[in-house]
Amino acid sequence: MSIGVIGAGKWGSALAFAFSEKNDVLITSRTPRNIKNFVSLEKILECEYLIIAIPAQQISAWLDEYFVFKGQKILVVSKGIEASTGRFLNEIYSKHVPNENIAFLSGPSFAVEVMKSLPTALVVNSTNQELSLEFTSLFPSFIKSYTSTDVVGAEVAGAYKNVIAIAAGICEGLGLGNNAAAALISRGLVEMQRFGLSYGAREDTFTGLGGAGDLFLTASSSMSRNFRVGLGLAKGQSQEEILNDLGEVAEGIGTSYALHEISLKKSLYLPIAKEVYEMLEGKSPKESLRDLLSK
Repeated sequence: MSIGVIGAGKWGSALAFAFSEKNDVLITSRTPRNIKNFVSLEKILECEYLIIAIPAQQISAWLDEYFVFKGQKILVVSKGIEASTGRFLNEIYSKHVPNENIAFLSGPSFAVEVMKSLPTALVVNSTNQELSLEFTSLFPSFIKSYTSTDVVGAEVAGAYKNVIAIAAGICEGLGLGNNAAAALISRGLVEMQRFGLSYGAREDTFTGLGGAGDLFLTASSSMSRNFRVGLGLAKGQSQEEILNDLGEVAEGIGTSYALHEISLKKSLYLPIAKEVYEMLEGKSPKESLRDLLSK
């Protein structure tokens, strides 16, 4: 099959590598790169299947400026909620792509391990079951793929786990120990699920690969960019300093701001997300810890 990957960062490049086991894969990005099978966006948009790995906070502007729908079948592999509007990715894409042509990827997947062909299991989420099955047939042998129709649940879990990962990184950076980390992650899962259910997500999504699976991975390893954001906050670094050190996008930052605005508009109780937002705004991590323990 002809697959075009849009976004040549670590995740896009890892997926281009993975899908090339069974398919012809081309890749592009806004910045030209000297990598194998790099082509223009115009050529990518002619592919039958597209994998879009553009960061969540950039997707809306990119779609408006560059995207042309030609009946392509699209797999979105970004995870996040738009900070400026609080929109989920499926809402952003709905202006440009019919629901029957789009799916969303979820599950535990560090790019560096995918590049090494290490095994994992992922979920293709779409309201179009036939489309999900088409995409699962394209996956490499080292990735076990499942399907789900709970797009909203997958989106909430994929976005929210990055915020909990920031909190987990702070926990690690403050030296609070394994007990505290386990308590934080398990309560984070409850908070994530409660948020998702308020949008009509299915409860079982949050105990599966896209929920607990991805959360446990992202919130327990310094391989996670969002976990490293938390480590930086624990050291007293500013957002700017942390992002300069990372040299990459950390989706949990934008999602933290989105969750803060949503919680105010909908009067939702999101204690961990609230403290992460306030720490990103300069609140002392030790003060946040005290406030969390008192709730």
